[in-house]
Amino acid sequence: MASDFLYQSLEKWLLQGIQQQRWLAGSKLPSIRSLCREKNLSKATVIHALQRLEAKGIIEARPKAGYYVKYRSKPVAQPTVYNEIKAPRSVNSKDLLLDIMQRSAAFDLCPDPSKELQPQGVVELNRAIGRALRQPRGGYHQYYDDPAGTLFLREQLAIHYSRRGLPVSTNELCITSGCQHALFLALMACCKAGDTVAVESPGFYGVLQLLEQFQLKVVEVPSSPKQGMDMDALDEILQRWPVKACIVSPAFATPTGAVMPTPARDKLLSLAERFDLAVIEDDIYADTAFGETPDPLKAMDTDNRVILCSSFSKSLSRDLRVGWISGGRWHEKITRMKLVTQLSSNHANQQGIASFMAEGLFLSHLKRQRKVLQNNRDHLMNQLLQWNCELKFSLPEGGLALWVELPEQIDTLAHYNELLELDIVITPGTLFSISGRYANCMRLSYCHTWDERRVSALGILQERLLLAKDA
Repeated sequence: MASDFLYQSLEKWLLQGIQQQRWLAGSKLPSIRSLCREKNLSKATVIHALQRLEAKGIIEARPKAGYYVKYRSKPVAQPTVYNEIKAPRSVNSKDLLLDIMQRSAAFDLCPDPSKELQPQGVVELNRAIGRALRQPRGGYHQYYDDPAGTLFLREQLAIHYSRRGLPVSTNELCITSGCQHALFLALMACCKAGDTVAVESPGFYGVLQLLEQFQLKVVEVPSSPKQGMDMDALDEILQRWPVKACIVSPAFATPTGAVMPTPARDKLLSLAERFDLAVIEDDIYADTAFGETPDPLKAMDTDNRVILCSSFSKSLSRDLRVGWISGGRWHEKITRMKLVTQLSSNHANQQGIASFMAEGLFLSHLKRQRKVLQNNRDHLMNQLLQWNCELKFSLPEGGLALWVELPEQIDTLAHYNELLELDIVITPGTLFSISGRYANCMRLSYCHTWDERRVSALGILQERLLLAKDA
């Protein structure tokens, strides 16, 4: 009977801790070894208590990781989709983006790089790049690299995409200085000043900045937080206005985290062929998938109309500035434009990354990083569920952020400077559209661990925004 009392006592203690949020949803419980030591219990007793909680659906065992509190959500309303279609227009950029980037705050409420620890994958990557820099032979410092990029890296990228159902040759890949540079080259290749480009709404603010610089008009296509761009709306747009290109993120679009379903992908490619459209695929978030990684849209492209753009900045390191592009029927032109805009890419960085991939270290990093991101997402969702207001937010299965919709009377941009004084940097919703919508929205990232600083910042954010609602 004594052993029954011991495991029941431990079970009750753990359950109380979970209910009192000592361990939040998605967080790891103390290890079996530490519970044995702290509670002076046998391993069998501790395991029995944990298994009883697991059977009740309160915790879950993760292979080689331990036991975690399960995320148990109450129903969450999805953010509003605005179905109104507005005519194409020019972009007027906001200084807000420059301010956010200068503060290194695109994905952090309270950025402080000095407090960040490098994950194991980044440490291993730095070693690989270091070895490439120390090569005893080869005078690469005296030469420019191939404009298309180092063959070794293109080979590794081809292998990586083959795992995702896209057979691509090294001749169909060109290394760029990040995904933004790839998008820049794609637009240069298929558009000219005055053309109209269709984009997701809400959509990536970096794309809007590029469209402004190229003097291109924008038509925003309604997009849902679950399935992305509305193909029926795009069809209507294409029938009403001459559109030259369409920029989409089929896998975990920012800011909503939407994944475009197969029927929508089929229709997009059909529309592209019917209206002679270039499709620019931003594939940068695909490798952050918590579960199965979505295939690229380009894997379904039989007409060479999809220009695939991506980089390592979301899956590995934003400091790396190495991306790639597969330009379809525009690829030769894109490679020439890469030569004009950059000449070549850094050989040692490419060589180091390629070695990192060839040794299987990139895949190992992704496995670890996806677990971290999912845990961080669950923490953030659990915190938002405690907010005392009518809140809507997306529930992505990948990517780095949630799209959060607050009550209508709250203007997140109006609170930007006030929160800066408290060392909190938010990403207001108006940044993701030129329509003037989404004033009561914001993007909240979960790519960083929810340490004491960030949890405190989230609490202050809640307090300030909800005070405005009640004012």
